[in-house]
Amino acid sequence: MSNKPNFYKDRVCLNVLANSVQNAKDCYEAAEHHVVLGVLSKNYDSDDEAIKDMKLYQAETNNALSVGLGAGDPRQSQMVSRISAELQPQHINQVFTGVGISRALLGQNDTFINGLVSPTGKVGYVNIATGPLSSQETAGNVPIETAIAMLKDMGGSSIKFFPMKGLACVDEFKVVAKACAEHDFSLEPTGGIDLDNFEEILQIALDAGVKKIIPHIYSSIIDKVTGNTRPQDVQQLFEIVEELVK
Repeated sequence: MSNKPNFYKDRVCLNVLANSVQNAKDCYEAAEHHVVLGVLSKNYDSDDEAIKDMKLYQAETNNALSVGLGAGDPRQSQMVSRISAELQPQHINQVFTGVGISRALLGQNDTFINGLVSPTGKVGYVNIATGPLSSQETAGNVPIETAIAMLKDMGGSSIKFFPMKGLACVDEFKVVAKACAEHDFSLEPTGGIDLDNFEEILQIALDAGVKKIIPHIYSSIIDKVTGNTRPQDVQQLFEIVEELVK
């Protein structure tokens, strides 16, 4: 099984949540395998329980597993690092301060590890204080270029820009996308993305010249009754990707 996410035309890979192994399998097929399936560490009581269950997802999706925190919860950072060392997934979600630990424990560079940074309300600056302790203190606002350089130092693969709240901070997002393109770094827009704004958000990143983009589309495409991500919505998202990525 490959440790590398399967990017469509080497540019875009979707990230959606999976509520069950079958749901993961259905979404994997709906995106023609150009997706990583998010499973949240927060949903498990122990490392062993998480590892045992997540291996089932890996087996049915050729390792297209994205180990998640759970709404960016910094308290899950250490658990994500520990279970990922055992699982060797294609994708890991991490708070900014947890990236180096995850990369070191993985022992390889193929797995995508994002580093969570947040909007600040000031264009060109992001908040990197997203760790267990740092998130409780005064916001650590730094230029986006500094955040990218620090993530590269730690072995990170991409900026996870969260919470975007859809297009609420689009001016900030445009500058983040431009910086990622200029510094050869990948980008993962996250938070409030839905079927209505997905195309615009993806187009901004593509127009900026970002080489690899992993947009996260979560609650907006989850069936409120079953808790499953709707495969038909994943298929619709992938059709938009096919249209935009020529």
